[in-house]
Amino acid sequence: MKLAAVSIRRPVFTVMMIVALVVLGYTSFQEMNIDNMPDVDFPFVIVSTIYPGSGAEAVETEVTKKIEDAVNPISGLKHLTSISQEGYSLVFAEFVLEMDSKDAAQEVREKVSAIRAFLPNDIEPPVIARYDPHSEPIMSLTISGQRSLREITTFTKDEIKRRLEAIPGVGSVTLVGGHEREINVFLDVDGMESYEISIDKVARSLAVANLEIPG
Repeated sequence: MKLAAVSIRRPVFTVMMIVALVVLGYTSFQEMNIDNMPDVDFPFVIVSTIYPGSGAEAVETEVTKKIEDAVNPISGLKHLTSISQEGYSLVFAEFVLEMDSKDAAQEVREKVSAIRAFLPNDIEPPVIARYDPHSEPIMSLTISGQRSLREITTFTKDEIKRRLEAIPGVGSVTLVGGHEREINVFLDVDGMESYEISIDKVARSLAVANLEIPG
């Protein structure tokens, strides 16, 4: 009642107080820090593996399933999901909120390292990373055409990917899927035995001949 009485007796004072509160609120709002993606520790760990030239079924059985079996016993694991597609495997591990994401990533890294010998030799090293909303891709492109899958993959890797990486502000460009160029070498076992050449020697010779020397 006293506030109402003062407002009636002193209308100018009341208006000035209201204006002051509005100005103070507006100024505070302008100076308030707003972040669409605040720094929050999400207990998610992602295991991504590239398996060049393999089909989705081979990726599922030879890579994804083995990684899932290795990660599944980790204490604190809440959900485990995966995506297997041509040449690429993704395993998402969600842990309870009480678990630190760094500890979770370290445990996943140890489990995956323990089964590395049981994964295909021609896969690229699995990448274990914590989920970071700031690193989410802002654009996804699908490349298709009338050429073969291998030609499209080569063109995308050599032309499109390089041009996108050269754009200022682009942090990284990741190529998913596709079909890398392969050369099959068929050996004459009888001829190799007559010349006393082993399969390991042939493999080493091919590896040396396939080296890329900078410059």
